[in-house]
Amino acid sequence: MKETKTASGTPEARAAMHEMMAAFEAFKGANDARLDEIERKSSADALLEEKVARIDQAVGAAQARLDRVVSEGRRPELGQAPSVGFAATSPMKGEEKSAFDGYLKTGQSFGLELKAGLSTASNSAGYVVPEQTERAIERRLMAGSPMREIATVRTVGAGVFRKPVSTAGVASGWVAETAARPETDPATLALLEFPSADLYANPAATQSLLDDALIDLDEWLAAEVEDAFAAQETAAFVTGDGVNKPRGFLSYPIVADASAVWGEIGHVASGAAGAFSATGPTDRLIDLVYAPKAQFRPNGRFVMNRRTVSAVRKFKDADGNYIWQPATRAGETASLLGYRVTEIETMPDIAANSAAIAFGDFQRGYLIVDRAGVRVLRDPYSAKPYVLFYTTKRVGGGVQNFDAIKVMKFSAT
Repeated sequence: MKETKTASGTPEARAAMHEMMAAFEAFKGANDARLDEIERKSSADALLEEKVARIDQAVGAAQARLDRVVSEGRRPELGQAPSVGFAATSPMKGEEKSAFDGYLKTGQSFGLELKAGLSTASNSAGYVVPEQTERAIERRLMAGSPMREIATVRTVGAGVFRKPVSTAGVASGWVAETAARPETDPATLALLEFPSADLYANPAATQSLLDDALIDLDEWLAAEVEDAFAAQETAAFVTGDGVNKPRGFLSYPIVADASAVWGEIGHVASGAAGAFSATGPTDRLIDLVYAPKAQFRPNGRFVMNRRTVSAVRKFKDADGNYIWQPATRAGETASLLGYRVTEIETMPDIAANSAAIAFGDFQRGYLIVDRAGVRVLRDPYSAKPYVLFYTTKRVGGGVQNFDAIKVMKFSAT
């Protein structure tokens, strides 16, 4: 049997893992010395503080390298053979691919499906890409966008996806076998709407690149739009206001968890304005873990940016153990209090009243909606001698379960 190696088994992945573990051990030693000195002298030496900060940066860099190796290992290649159990590309799909390649190279549009803009004033007309190109873009986005990895992603055919949800369950009770069944109150339903908006990128190529027979133009286009789409999407899924973009989970009203109702995100206070509580910061993180109901904790995870990770990496529990731990195997993520940590750079920094840390089951809490179809409009005129490819994809998103996601607000109360 032929051996199949994953990204976690490559020499580069193993080297990145070893680098990560070595950096974290060095960090623990330096930070322990810093804490001992603070306990003895009520303050740490400036050189020791600088050393801890320098090693902490090395830990962050090692983690970033490990994440990059794993992400690249998950990224699909367009030219790979179909997986077992899937039919090979049909002749019609092969013709579509050939027609699309001809359009990218020369602008010839014979055999392609034209999609007009939504209005007469729109410039978003274009040709629908073949199915294999669209799927390659989607798989690349899944590998490159942290929110797509942890949220629910649904592909729909309409411009607005509507989802009815029950905000209060159906009433129930116990009765005897032959007793009358009293009428119960019906469930309280709310209709959530997830409109999709245009996400666009405008990669450029030279004609010589397009004429190169060795260049896989599908792969080139998918790679070019991946980073642009992923960056814009991630920002919108976290803080987007919902106007011509998805609505981020931090854009909903954030209130104290005890008084939060449907449509609001509950928060737990950090205990100090713009900082963690000086006493028991770990206890506040534990409070955040137990803010969601029990059914949301098994798949729960922390979401924060790398600067916040750097802050919590220094915390210990009551037994003197670090509450942040690096991944033990390539392909896994670091953990905090035993729960996975997802780094998203568009999460806010720790500041007064900021919601810098989120926790919950994002798969049940956040929904990403992809409108089927990616369009490409070839433009050889606007930036001569370059050929532009105006690529658009329709994406929406928003919170689908407000009980599943909680945040930490950096305030005293």
